[in-house]
Amino acid sequence: MDTPKCLTTYYFILASSDFLLVTEPVEEILRERVQHYRRIKKSTNFWLIRSPKFMESNQLVDLRGKVSKDCSAVVSLDKSFITWLKLRLNNVAVGSFVAPTDDITSPLASNFMV
Repeated sequence: MDTPKCLTTYYFILASSDFLLVTEPVEEILRERVQHYRRIKKSTNFWLIRSPKFMESNQLVDLRGKVSKDCSAVVSLDKSFITWLKLRLNNVAVGSFVAPTDDITSPLASNFMV
């Protein structure tokens, strides 16, 4: 008998890698957020993922056709952080997924190759 999986909801913003990593100051925004979390002694609960593997999931089939193949995402366990980030950045898609599932075994995995 299989033990039940504990599903976690992940929230994200998604945009072309060029937009998130070059055009917008997302690095500065995330650095400031890390410093804020350190000051209030909160663990970091977000990640920047280039070419996120979760976009291959059947959960996100509707979104997949709307974004560039060369995309990046900021993923978080905190929905309000992603909402706040969406308000700071224009031209980003917002979504969520649950994992681990059969098609998202590693929610923070990347397809990026150097």
